[in-house]
This record gives sequence, structure tokens and C-alpha cells, in this order.
Amino acid sequence: MRCIAESTPGPPATSAEPERASVTLRGFRAADVPRISAIVVESLHEYYDPSLYASLGAEWPEGFLVAADRSDTPVGFLLGVSQVTGEGRVLMFAVDRAWRQGGVGARLMDSFLERCRTRGFRRVTLEVRVSNARAIRFYTRYRYSVTDLLRAYYSDGENGYHMAVDL
Repeated sequence: MRCIAESTPGPPATSAEPERASVTLRGFRAADVPRISAIVVESLHEYYDPSLYASLGAEWPEGFLVAADRSDTPVGFLLGVSQVTGEGRVLMFAVDRAWRQGGVGARLMDSFLERCRTRGFRRVTLEVRVSNARAIRFYTRYRYSVTDLLRAYYSDGENGYHMAVDL
């Protein structure tokens, strides 16, 4: 793998236990679409046809993880797919602003990577906006490395980074 930016050493950062304990991880449900769509617009600055979530989630249901609060309302999610043999891809990943820095993202990523290992994947990839320094730091804690610059990748013309981690 060609590496443009090296990842930082060390294990993923731990986070606050009280919020971690108040969130459960579960699979995606069709009723989650309105809340997940809102998180996507606010966090990722993108809009997708609501039918896309169920369609992509059907390809690998175990790869679509939802973090839900005590009232079972989604507060974050990770939509993973497998489009290349032996490889997982984080297609969408976001946590509601009010739930960030509390370990929700770490729980989603930890669970997703474990599911990828269980499935025998050797690598996981993702794309991230070049301006999203917080997300890039998060991914590098998981040993993702930047492997390519994606020019005008996002709908608003912003560049993205392609990142990957070997499992």
C-alpha cells in the first residue's frame, strides 16, 4: 500500500464511560432512515435519497451498525459495505454532534473492524474530506493511512482523502 501520510502510533483512544454505557449498538432498521438522514446532512454535508440506506444495508446487514440512545433513537451509525473481495469499506460514518467525544464513534468503529476480521477481510478503506481534521485524527488512531488524494470528490467540489488500514 502506498502511504501519503503515516498513521500515528498507539491504540485507539478511550473515551468517557457514562455516555458509552448509555448507547447500544444494533442493526439498521427502516424506521431509522429519517434520523440517519438528518445526521448525514448535519455531519457529512451530503444528501442521499432515503432509499439508498436500506438498499446498501441489504447487501451486508452486519456492516450497517446503529448507535442508539436509551430511547432507541439513532445517535450515530456506520454503514459498511464489501465491494472488493477481502476488503471492507466504510461508506458512511457519522455521530450526532451532541454525542461526539463520548466514545460512540469508537464503539462503532471497533465493532465494524471486528466484523470485518470475522469475515476474513484483510483491509478496510474509507474516504474523508481533506478539511475534516478531527475525523482524520480519529482514523489515524486506528492506523488508517492516507493512500490517495481524491480531487473534487464531494458534491460541493471539496477534495477527499482515500484512507486504508490492513487488518
